[in-house]
Amino acid sequence: MIQSVLPDAFTIAVLAAIESLLSCVVADGMTGTRHRSNMELIAQGAGNIGSALFGGIPATGAIARTAANIKNGGRTPVAGMVHSAVLVLILIILMPYAALIPMPTIAAILFMVAYNMCQWRPFVRLIKTAPKSDIAVLVVTFILTVVFDLVVAIEIGMVLACLLFMKRMSDETDVRGWTYADGKEDPDRMSLRHVPKHIRVYEINGPLFFGVADRIADIYVKDYTKCLILRMRSVPAIDTTALIALENLYEKCKKNGITVVFSHVNEQPMNAMKKAGFIEKAGADNFCGHIDEALKRAEQCIHP
Repeated sequence: MIQSVLPDAFTIAVLAAIESLLSCVVADGMTGTRHRSNMELIAQGAGNIGSALFGGIPATGAIARTAANIKNGGRTPVAGMVHSAVLVLILIILMPYAALIPMPTIAAILFMVAYNMCQWRPFVRLIKTAPKSDIAVLVVTFILTVVFDLVVAIEIGMVLACLLFMKRMSDETDVRGWTYADGKEDPDRMSLRHVPKHIRVYEINGPLFFGVADRIADIYVKDYTKCLILRMRSVPAIDTTALIALENLYEKCKKNGITVVFSHVNEQPMNAMKKAGFIEKAGADNFCGHIDEALKRAEQCIHP
């Protein structure tokens, strides 16, 4: 039973979290306040656990009722508590009368709710203005929702969105070497740093993850190179695959007698390297906070 319901439960949990946070964003825009996401999700999880213990179904923050609540003066959590108390009284006391409501009347109400929730105008606007990749995800998710069900649509839509995100991140990440300028031809020579011939500098821009780990292999050195500097000030994060690629690059350089110096490694990559023991392997002295320090360290390695 767990294996059969776990995918649906995960999808419902993700959808509930997204809808609740979206409801919070809408409320923030109407009231000029700022919600606390962690508190919202923890409260929602506790409420849904309590609901399940009494045979209830998962619930989320409702955008329509939240907006109506705020328009009628609700500003604090007390408004939500009063709303819940009134619903409980209706279910307990007025349920025999609610059962007398004709089904066509309820169907008409559901039609209006569905029409208000479909947001066809924003759908058309997105089709006209959004990037092609986002339009593809939107249309595929829409078609799968109609043909199959919401669970299948959300699962495949999330996978497509993740793949497109990785594609975009890989396009943003690049590894490029510094250009060695000739002082006679470069009028801006005084603004450039002096890099000795035996030192090679590469600058890495963007997150390093498995989608771009192969670009580390694009780093090459000359036969006369004695020290390689990797400037990582624009690398906000690194994963295990990219870290392994860095270790392979280090081993290759070490085999060829080349010292590798790292410049301006940010907090997350530094913690990942510490945990993997890479800093001890490469030497803590070869991690510098600034490119100027890295260049001095490189010169010390070449001329000890």
